[in-house]
Amino acid sequence: MSDAPGSALRTDIPHSARIWNYWMGGKDHYEIDKIAGDAGIAVDPDITTMAIQSRQFLIRAVRFLAGEAGIGQFLDIGTGLPTMQNTHEVAQSVRPEAKVVYVDNDPLVLTHARALLTSTTDEGVTTYVQCDYHEPEQILADARNVLNFTRPIAVMFMGVLGHARSYDELRRIVGTVLAAVPSGSYLVMWDGTDDSAAYVQLCEEYTGTGGAPYVPRPKEQIEAVFDGLDLVEPGVVPITHWRPRPTEVGRPQTISAYGAVARKP
Repeated sequence: MSDAPGSALRTDIPHSARIWNYWMGGKDHYEIDKIAGDAGIAVDPDITTMAIQSRQFLIRAVRFLAGEAGIGQFLDIGTGLPTMQNTHEVAQSVRPEAKVVYVDNDPLVLTHARALLTSTTDEGVTTYVQCDYHEPEQILADARNVLNFTRPIAVMFMGVLGHARSYDELRRIVGTVLAAVPSGSYLVMWDGTDDSAAYVQLCEEYTGTGGAPYVPRPKEQIEAVFDGLDLVEPGVVPITHWRPRPTEVGRPQTISAYGAVARKP
């Protein structure tokens, strides 16, 4: 998850994007984030699995979209801190000409984006838009400078919509963006759900540290975000169950994080 856009860079308050980076095994965090991250692990030991598996879901979904679905444009909203195998790296490894627009309004994220989010191919385009996702109209206006809105676009909200001010606001944000993209576009989304008491407690305790509130929602509300779209098999499932690769051994672990990929008719 990524902190609510618009906050100033602080190193004395835990920051959800930096904590997420810590849980994923990254290095872009401060001691305050490690302390908060370790406290979170003590409350919900599965949170590191959620963090790591969220990136695996992104990789599988983007590979599917760039490959099987033939998508060459990606709008990754609330991207969070760059880490291993980012959207543009995965997409351009399959489709070298892929265009990727990252959106965030977090100063730490944007600092890293300027340094790290560059195209991996000569044909591709990788850029970022500084914008609050509560302002989807502005996101669309800026994205039109790079993406062709007469061609299908993959819209991505990867574990960030728990920061939406309300569920109605969440639906408005997603709906506004999807209304602007053409038929044949895709929505990729996942978020943590409230069917784990430990995860709910973790989010509540994080809010108590002064971090931006993150609200786990019922999985039925996650499913409803995909209403009117054509779900790609296997539908809305725990992200560990979305097309796991044959190299993964055993039955994937079920976690309180649900997501899907769906096509706009």
